[in-house]
Amino acid sequence: MSNIYIQEPRTNGKVVLETTVGEIEVELWPNEAPKACRNFVQLCYNGYYNNTIFHRVVRDFIIQGGDPTGTGHGGQSIYGQPFKDEFHSRLRFVRRGLVAMANGGRDDNGSQFFFTLAACPELQNKHTIFGKVVGNTVFNMLKLAEGLIGHDERPTYPHKIKSTAVLLNPFPDIVGPADVSTKDSVPEAKNKVTVKKNFKLLSFGDEAEEDEEETNVAAKEYRGKSKSSHDLANDPNLSSLPEIGRAHV
Repeated sequence: MSNIYIQEPRTNGKVVLETTVGEIEVELWPNEAPKACRNFVQLCYNGYYNNTIFHRVVRDFIIQGGDPTGTGHGGQSIYGQPFKDEFHSRLRFVRRGLVAMANGGRDDNGSQFFFTLAACPELQNKHTIFGKVVGNTVFNMLKLAEGLIGHDERPTYPHKIKSTAVLLNPFPDIVGPADVSTKDSVPEAKNKVTVKKNFKLLSFGDEAEEDEEETNVAAKEYRGKSKSSHDLANDPNLSSLPEIGRAHV
């Protein structure tokens, strides 16, 4: 197991999720997954995940959240549209405690994410890994999988994210909350299929090229709209993924 950690890149950035089972500390890989990390950090600053539930639990596999609608079909990125997958050869689904983007297909990342509860090699190059749970807070993460799991892998009494705090921001141009009108939204028109897609863990495809243009445009847009540093807003609930068994992921 120690070899696994040695192979992983150095992290830069840290966010704390205050949940109903205690704090969960997440360190980020912004160099390897810049779009996913920027998206996560900005949404945390905006309080987008506040009061959202962990809507899907598959024991010994994953715990999913990040959907303000709590259905598994909602949530959007800070870019106003789905963003591309980002895969890196040194980030692999070989252990528990990894944090990755859930999706409805290739290059279809929004706001939903999941924690791994074990090695999940079948998810490799299908989901963007952008962070890891660190320290003893991994035990709080494991508590999220406890309790009754009902229909469609939905917890009977789901745990939730109460608030988020950015402890170490790897993006100098992000200085606080920004107006992102994506709350409570379900993918529109061309992404309607998303509602049908299995948001379980979704899959991506080939190695993603970096769309610096897209990222820079978003950065400029939010830079002008930022408010006070370290202020956190409030937001909706989370989502649940339809029946998507491990085989489908």
